[in-house]
Amino acid sequence: MHKLDKNPSIVFDNETLPTIQKQLNKLMTDVNYYKNTPQALYKDLMNDLQKEASALYNGYRSILHSNSKKNEQKSKVEKKSNSKKSSEETSEIVPIGEHKLPPLPYPYDALEPYIDSEIMKLHHQKHHQGYVDGLNKAEKEMKKARRNDDYELIKHWEREAAFHGAGHYLHTIFWDIMNPKGGGKPKGELMKWIKQSFHSFESFKKHFSEAAKNVEGVGWAILVWSPRSHRLEILQSEKHQVLTQWDVIPLLVLDVWEHAYYLQYKNKRDEYVDNWWNVVCWDSVSKRLEQAKKVKWQPY
Repeated sequence: MHKLDKNPSIVFDNETLPTIQKQLNKLMTDVNYYKNTPQALYKDLMNDLQKEASALYNGYRSILHSNSKKNEQKSKVEKKSNSKKSSEETSEIVPIGEHKLPPLPYPYDALEPYIDSEIMKLHHQKHHQGYVDGLNKAEKEMKKARRNDDYELIKHWEREAAFHGAGHYLHTIFWDIMNPKGGGKPKGELMKWIKQSFHSFESFKKHFSEAAKNVEGVGWAILVWSPRSHRLEILQSEKHQVLTQWDVIPLLVLDVWEHAYYLQYKNKRDEYVDNWWNVVCWDSVSKRLEQAKKVKWQPY
């Protein structure tokens, strides 16, 4: 009784609401009976019963009020969560013609002595910015073509969107898969898949390096995850978009355009490629693989 007086809702800790309702009804019946009985013998019992009934009733109201508040709070949280989710989904969309240059995740001189700070600054601020600007312009022109129903130059703007868009996206990956504390060998799941796809890390590294050194003209060497074949593959891409494959996800990319190395290495692309392995950030590549593996198509 003392506990009930201090905390009426304690009666609900171990009993269900229907049971409490039955108990309350029975007590009220008993109280009414003793109330009309004149014997003094029952006065104390009647008082106790009244107190217990009062405590049960207060507890009953307390739990109903609490449940009502909980439901109201839950509804508010769900509304807020749905609103936030909707807002986040909207904020993740890049509007047409509004791509932006991503910041470098490290200072321009962080990759020295393997990649000179002047190269990094020009590469990021001028060349990558140029691809962002070119992609934005192409998207705006194609939007204008749709609005005006005038597709006379659509072939040109589609080509521009492919060239500059691929340049923007590949460079965005490129900055992220390098790090001043990089180098060495990958670990865990990434190493397992490299060995499964290329027999050993050494054979993978040799294959990737030779692909980079032998890109005809300018372009990229790219390690990709293939959701179709469920394994890793190495591709070349001339320029940014030629000779590549559809239906694959880039994991590790190496830029072998001359602007990526010429100021420091002149025409020694081989030396640039060999030194580049010292700044590969395998953690970033591993994270990309983890996300890419979630995409699985029917193998053919």
